Amino acid sequence: ILDGWASKNGATVKLVAIAEDQLTTVLTSAAAAKELPDAIAALSLNGMNQLRTDDLVDPEAAKEVVNGLGADTFYKRALELTSADGEQIAVPSDGFANLLFYRKDLFRAAGLPEPKTYADIQSAAEKLKQGKTAGIVAATAPADSFTQQTFEYMAVANGCQLVDSGGKITLNSPQCQETFNWYANLIKKTSVPGNQDADTTRATYFAGNAAMVVWSSFLLDELAGLRKDALPTCPQCKKDPQWLAKNTGILTDLQGPSSPNPVAWGEIVSWNILKDANPKTKDLVKYMMSDGYMDWLAIAPEGKIPARSGTSSNPKEYADGWIKLSAGVDKKEPLTDIYPAEVLTTIASSTANFDRWGIPQGQGELAAAVAGQYVVPQALAKMLNSGASAADAANEAQKNAEQIQKDLGG
Repeated sequence: ILDGWASKNGATVKLVAIAEDQLTTVLTSAAAAKELPDAIAALSLNGMNQLRTDDLVDPEAAKEVVNGLGADTFYKRALELTSADGEQIAVPSDGFANLLFYRKDLFRAAGLPEPKTYADIQSAAEKLKQGKTAGIVAATAPADSFTQQTFEYMAVANGCQLVDSGGKITLNSPQCQETFNWYANLIKKTSVPGNQDADTTRATYFAGNAAMVVWSSFLLDELAGLRKDALPTCPQCKKDPQWLAKNTGILTDLQGPSSPNPVAWGEIVSWNILKDANPKTKDLVKYMMSDGYMDWLAIAPEGKIPARSGTSSNPKEYADGWIKLSAGVDKKEPLTDIYPAEVLTTIASSTANFDRWGIPQGQGELAAAVAGQYVVPQALAKMLNSGASAADAANEAQKNAEQIQKDLGG
């Protein structure tokens, strides 16, 4: 894709792949050697905020690209999450959503409604936990970002936020205590023993041994049997590798008792143009968000949900185009051949409804640090392993987050 742009513009593009957990180290070395890149693609919101903190990113360049493409062609929420203090820090590209996957066949047989609320999830998990079948599997490992993401998904669905509008930490709020209590009890009563992470939750659900699982949209191709190293292994899957996908319902938005509205959670990744970048960099990013956009999303559509819905002349071009893309690793199939159109349409527009801790309140740096130090996963682990109360867990998370905020100079 980059070569296509380069050949048209008489430029040379060098692409360097970096593991996200190595980004800080690589950037520090590059800055010391005065060899910083012109742009960084597919960067998480936490990574984007770190670049801003280090004064490496060029907001004016991002604003110019967004305005040139048409700000109204992006999902408003995607632009909000990639902005701070009135500045457009980066160009939102795409993202993945956290989703609740559930066994439609089991729910139907038990006469249960879709698990859209805390109460629905809890009731279904309790009723469907039978024998070796867990009611739900969800992340609990104490030093794992997957646990942070899963808990935060449930938290924002209940109006539990990291900070209030003034930047004051609110992890011991009634809404957060309610979330800690609900999540921990749900796991204790209806899940499986031991620490759970991305691999174990997926394996349990794929074996047919869980009625629900919380996972990201990256599960869509694996669930459909399109990736050999992560195939569904349920008894019915031996005859039909897509049996589990056909019998799985998918929800983006969830709602707790203390939230007025259903909420989605997801990660937005962006194009970050660095200071002193080659002047042609803005044109490259524009290309990757227009002529090259569908090819870019097609690399892994299950985890690259568009942040730009379309163009001024065709407002739904990319949202509609994403639904028709083929997913998979060892085998590729159109998503529309596997999942209902209404489910894919909902996922395609989910970036419009993402909520995230700290970022909308201008506390992206704090949110990144709290997540990076596993403040909430460790507090949750004490509830699960040591019998701590929800109030104890929330107060510990509050105290540790306040210390991080103080260390950051807040």
